[in-house]
Amino acid sequence: ELQQKVEEAELLKMELQMLETERVRLSLVEEKLMDVLQLLQQLRDLNISKRALGKILLSTLESCRDPQPGKAQLLEVLDTLQQELAACELLHRQPMEQAQSPRSLSNPLVISC
Repeated sequence: ELQQKVEEAELLKMELQMLETERVRLSLVEEKLMDVLQLLQQLRDLNISKRALGKILLSTLESCRDPQPGKAQLLEVLDTLQQELAACELLHRQPMEQAQSPRSLSNPLVISC
């Protein structure tokens, strides 16, 4: 009976480790998603065309077609999308007065359609 309790404790410990690993992974995904949403918000504020956004998204999906070994595909897509959005010329050309203007929305991550 004692051996069974030890085995159960080991199983519970392994499950706890797996849950902690998943929590960390989800935290990384959430952080990357927030970065992507902030970049999308900035581009929306700069009136980027739907066509340009579509090209960025298609470029991202094309470059992530073959997943890299050992890397979660979702995180890879988010990483690539963040890099593509951050490299958008429109973000680097924005005027200083527009960059310093306060946001009109209470939540800068809300994207209206």
